[in-house]
Amino acid sequence: MRLAAFVSLALLLLLLAYGAYRVAYRPNVRPSAEGAAYLYIRTGSGFDAVLDTLQRQQLLLEPGTFAWLARRGGYSSQVRPGRYRLDPDLGNLALLRRLAIGPQDTVAFELKPFHYLENLPRQVSLQLEADSFKLSLLLNDNTGLRRRYRLDTCTIRAMFIPGPYRLLWNTSAPVFLDSVAARHRRFWTATRQARADSLGLSRVQVAVLASIVQRETAQPADRPRIAAVYLNRLRRGQPLQADPTLLWPLHGLGTRKRVLNVDKKVDSPYNTYRHKGLPPGPITTPFPSALDAVLRPERSENLFFCARPDGSGFSDFAETYAAHKRNARRYWHRLDSLGIKR
Repeated sequence: MRLAAFVSLALLLLLLAYGAYRVAYRPNVRPSAEGAAYLYIRTGSGFDAVLDTLQRQQLLLEPGTFAWLARRGGYSSQVRPGRYRLDPDLGNLALLRRLAIGPQDTVAFELKPFHYLENLPRQVSLQLEADSFKLSLLLNDNTGLRRRYRLDTCTIRAMFIPGPYRLLWNTSAPVFLDSVAARHRRFWTATRQARADSLGLSRVQVAVLASIVQRETAQPADRPRIAAVYLNRLRRGQPLQADPTLLWPLHGLGTRKRVLNVDKKVDSPYNTYRHKGLPPGPITTPFPSALDAVLRPERSENLFFCARPDGSGFSDFAETYAAHKRNARRYWHRLDSLGIKR
């Protein structure tokens, strides 16, 4: 009898030990063909919302054991928002520790160039938790922009440098703007600032000119040459006569391929045919290569350029208006032959 009782007790203890192991340590994340899965917990979410996400997306093998241990371990009252990597070997206890301590996996956020402020909030909200409405309010708050970044709604685009960022998924709208500002400060090294000073340009003015250069060509090799043309015009007091600045107030950037004479009559401070000097703000967010093209312009006396008719994206440059007219005539004939009217 004693032996039987001992065996029964041992079996009971083994069952309890196995049950404890299964609840706490046995891998409970469902394997995925893509590798690790990700759990997104929105700011303000409670435990029920977390559990609902885990169940709806079928991220766990046994949601019940996770919920049982989470409630008894106190996690249900300490939910942290964020993006969490769920590796297949995670047991409930390890998963709860990860969610409770909050070591998030960052997001590779790609900031793409944008022409108009209203284009940015949606781009951000598709990749981060940042509220698009809140971000829109901040971008249109002149008082707040001047106080925090010394910029306004016309010049704030100068702060954005397109390219890859590493950010927490639950980055808020204000923190997102601060991260962009930090990237901007890192770009403006002492060397770049000295080059801007030698050109007599502020950081915003460099960004404004770089935005025009970027819209003029997709060929990085041509950008320093185009920057030189515009800098030469500025030094001589000549109007820039930059076609992309006509399309910006018409909301035609990215959709129009041809500038018409009627476009040159647009009533806007961005019309560089009517107004000398730089427009009041960037017409797009320039890449570092465009900014550096302005800071390192080619040395030349060129005052004109025109896209080559071969569709290569390169330009033909000229020092005289007569030579430029010949280049332009070839380009216009090419557009006509393709039936491009706008």
